[in-house]
Amino acid sequence: MTDKQILEWKNRFAVIGAWFVAILFFFPIFWMVLTSFKTELQAIAIPPLLVFEPTLDNYTLIQERTDYTQYAWSSVVTSLGGTALAMLIAIPSAYAMAFSPTRRTKDILLWMLSTKMLPAVGVLLPIYLLSQKLGLLDTKTVLVVIYALINLPIIMMILFNYFREIPKEILEASRMDGTSTWNEITQIVMPLAWGGIASTALLSVVLCWNEAFWAINLTSSEAGTLAALVASFSSPEGLFWSKLSAVATLACAPIVVFGWLCQKQLVQGLTFGAVK
Repeated sequence: MTDKQILEWKNRFAVIGAWFVAILFFFPIFWMVLTSFKTELQAIAIPPLLVFEPTLDNYTLIQERTDYTQYAWSSVVTSLGGTALAMLIAIPSAYAMAFSPTRRTKDILLWMLSTKMLPAVGVLLPIYLLSQKLGLLDTKTVLVVIYALINLPIIMMILFNYFREIPKEILEASRMDGTSTWNEITQIVMPLAWGGIASTALLSVVLCWNEAFWAINLTSSEAGTLAALVASFSSPEGLFWSKLSAVATLACAPIVVFGWLCQKQLVQGLTFGAVK
């Protein structure tokens, strides 16, 4: 077998492997959507039914039982608000670390990343009590602040790596012309790193949207997100799989479409922060 044939076989195996991984990841989503159009008896049938008469009763029940629009709006507000607040803090901080580093810069970044290893349940009680004292329980404000803080380490690390790629000579030339720090950030650094900032913001929106722990424990009917809506469909009597699949489909659909439209930028943000 020649080297060319070996290379062709390697490419074929790589394609087959990629399709296998894609199907493996996509299958749970496919099964969730499929189950959402079944009745409860069809959802728990053994063997599982692939051919059945679809029904929209589950989606109708969701609209009658809950206000989907309110939960979706809460998810939009908290995701965009948390991302905006995190970016507002991260951009000047990453700028300072990238262009005015100290001996402790890397230690600070590693310390910030290490906070992601802390289980969320470990700080639930103090945050709950603090939110209660400040009157922030069941408000979008508390979710915006928490989402910003929990995603800040990742955003900081990615932006730090993006900013480091900007040639320092450009900043030195601008400083010789008397450019202020504010103008340097807004007129030089941000335009040059706009692609990285945008991809980081998109990644943050996805992370905020998928956050369920804090939404379930700190909100209820007033500021609950779609994650809280999904959790509300579990009951002591058990799980109603078709209804749960329907509400999960409605919760996932907006962010799946968003991720599909922005997949190039999301992958760029993830890989850039991982390999640098």
